[in-house]
Amino acid sequence: LEKIKSKQATIGIVGLGYVGLPLAQAFCRQGVKTVGFDIDQKKIDEIEAGRSYIKHIGDHVIQKMRADDLFDVTTDFTQISNVDVIIICVPTPLSKHREPDLGPVLNTGKSIMPHLQKGQLVILESSTYPGTTDTELAGVLAQSGLKKDEDFYLAYSPEREDPGNETFSTSTIPKIVGADTPLARDMAVAVYEGVISEVIPVSSSRTAEAIKLTENIFRSVNIALVNELKVIFDAMDIDVWDVIDGAATKPFGFMPFYPGPGLGGHCIPIDPFYLTYKAREYHVPTRFIELAGEINTKMPQLVVAKTGQALSQISQKALNGASILIIGMAYKKNVDDMRESPSLVLTELLEAEGAKVAYHDPYVTVIPRTRQHNDLAGRESLDLTPKTISQMDVVLISTNHDGLDYQMLADNAALIIDTRNAMRHFPGKATVVKA
Repeated sequence: LEKIKSKQATIGIVGLGYVGLPLAQAFCRQGVKTVGFDIDQKKIDEIEAGRSYIKHIGDHVIQKMRADDLFDVTTDFTQISNVDVIIICVPTPLSKHREPDLGPVLNTGKSIMPHLQKGQLVILESSTYPGTTDTELAGVLAQSGLKKDEDFYLAYSPEREDPGNETFSTSTIPKIVGADTPLARDMAVAVYEGVISEVIPVSSSRTAEAIKLTENIFRSVNIALVNELKVIFDAMDIDVWDVIDGAATKPFGFMPFYPGPGLGGHCIPIDPFYLTYKAREYHVPTRFIELAGEINTKMPQLVVAKTGQALSQISQKALNGASILIIGMAYKKNVDDMRESPSLVLTELLEAEGAKVAYHDPYVTVIPRTRQHNDLAGRESLDLTPKTISQMDVVLISTNHDGLDYQMLADNAALIIDTRNAMRHFPGKATVVKA
């Protein structure tokens, strides 16, 4: 504990993605020696070459971490034995049947287990259901022969990363820490206190796991509500965006959420299903949460239907054979993050209807391989020019990146399907249909 408090401990971070790499940056910024582990050799090679593969972390950041001799990276898990604290930041996706896939977490545990040392602290950050840390991960680590809370220590601290957020970074987002003994909790709190502005200890690892799911279910349910209101008000010829803006003027009792083409990202589309899965074990119904997931999941289909309807009524054309340019392939604006992006689903649905789909995204110049949309990997972003726009039957705004020339869209497109209210302040010759 004293070694951690004095910043003499070496931190090991397993998983160098959108959570692990910014966390490593936060530790290195405070002079804490950090070792990054990842099974992806490409990530290791990029970091060793001083290059960042995450848009909002510049190459200069990686180069400084390396030049200061604070950041080593490896695929060799035997090096786990040389660190004092192991922080697991690996994905927790859903299976094709939308059930939790703890494979990455448990496989990481199996990789750590043979090299686990007495006195080490293991912290799980991956979003998951209550009980993962103290039963499933603990069970894997116990196969080392070491005893939890006697020989090694275990805690849970949910990641709250928001890629591209310029207001809140890893270091300034308050950090929840839960563990099942006072010593484990004190150790985990000490790990983060030196690098994060506010650390909040809670009663147990299960409480911390439940906090993370509650945060994201709150967003999922409220986004589902405005998505449903969008459909209702659209039938009444009322602009849901105007309604939300008006309601948001009430200084209490209302919090604005906004509709869109579907949920994306690493948490909000996934976390609710982790809780509904676990609730079944306790024979507790979760109809409200599941309904929200159902509404959000069907939004891409509604956007495609609206696109076909508008194309028929305004341009007298069918989706079959239509040329469509999707604006924005990332799941939200101003990032290159493709996880669970509704733009990928929109592309596949439109092509299933016979449309010819291209895209423009300054943050995603080439579509990477993803778990469920590998057929789209390798496609390249088109340059956004008046000629490109005018050749399209439809321009579909899925992600409203800042810095795009929306006026050029308004002046050159025939039909714009706007899922983000991005064209509100850009009049032009284009017919704009909100979807």
